Amino acid sequence: MGGEARSAAAVGFEGRLKSLGLVFEDERKGCYSSGETVAGHVLLEAAEPVALRALRLEAQGRATAAWGPSAPVSAVIPAAASEVEYLNVRLRLREPPAGETILLLQPGKHEFPFSFQLPSEPLVTSFTGKYGSIQYCVRAVLERPKVPDESVKRELQVVNHIDVNTPALLTPVLKAQEKMVGCWVFTSGPVSLSAKIERKGYCNGEAIPIYAEIENCSSRLIVPKAAIFQTQTYLASGKTKTVRHMVANVRGNHIASGSMDTWNGKTLKIPPVTPSILDCCIIRVDYSLAHHRIMQMWYQKKSSLGTFLLTHSPPLVREKHAALCSPAYRNSGFSPHLFIQRLIHILEKWKRPSLCHSFSECTSEITCVHHQVRTLVLSFCLFGEDGGKINLRT
Repeated sequence: MGGEARSAAAVGFEGRLKSLGLVFEDERKGCYSSGETVAGHVLLEAAEPVALRALRLEAQGRATAAWGPSAPVSAVIPAAASEVEYLNVRLRLREPPAGETILLLQPGKHEFPFSFQLPSEPLVTSFTGKYGSIQYCVRAVLERPKVPDESVKRELQVVNHIDVNTPALLTPVLKAQEKMVGCWVFTSGPVSLSAKIERKGYCNGEAIPIYAEIENCSSRLIVPKAAIFQTQTYLASGKTKTVRHMVANVRGNHIASGSMDTWNGKTLKIPPVTPSILDCCIIRVDYSLAHHRIMQMWYQKKSSLGTFLLTHSPPLVREKHAALCSPAYRNSGFSPHLFIQRLIHILEKWKRPSLCHSFSECTSEITCVHHQVRTLVLSFCLFGEDGGKINLRT
């Protein structure tokens, strides 16, 4: 480590730095938890004598949630914003002696050790999402007398470990539900579902055994699926944003009309995901089987229409008609206008035999149109009652 000279005359030396770095004592340590000690070194290499007022270390952690209006893009003030601070540590690693204002570092390599302890109260797990984040960082700042300050920053990963062996998380979850396939007058019979998971708490990489009985009393061929959904909830300025997406799913066998299928511990493996975040007042991350239900099934044909998830939640109550039917064709290229035009064209053929070359041709077209209606109806989803949330930890 290079030597240090202290002199008030050193004010004239701005100095040139070759490098400024920050390393942790254990670089292999992936994350930290409450009460643990964070230690490391600030590395500085000077090409010539460097004058500085101080070298300080800052450790900060905060949760932020914010989103702005879609237009104009140049809006400076976001529509909603909230911030919560969890960590604020400040240390002075080097400073001039009493009576002096400048510290002069000689050319060469310098190391400045640091160490601080994280608060003993639980810290919220690090997370980065669409409308907010929970971030911790350690920053070294070199205060210079005549030139702008220089700094280097390292991110600090923090995890709040959840004990999945508590009685609340060891409780099994059992749900049963019966639902009619289709909507309005296009129903084709009920499908009943009874499903169970052994507990509510799981770790990354674990497999969730699912026990279920699915009885198909409809006239349709159904395909049962179970899925884990991650739900991110952001709160800012009295407003709420929610982001939901699937992180894993498992598919069962086709169940013909009048048949049933049993899942005797069919496994659904949990991929590497962020642990549940339940103790932050502005950001929440939780997991559920099939959108806050124990299981979910959706019905599909082997066609390009795909599947449609019916989200039975309060925000969609005012748009019930659109929620039930419109998304099924809006996301699939199915056009009601073109469908009606085609149906009218076929009926015109029946009225004018000269336009219809054969009876089988018209019958084939009607069957094709009828298949589109059936496919649209089969895009309806079945949900159970609310519940079935699971907590994930590392």
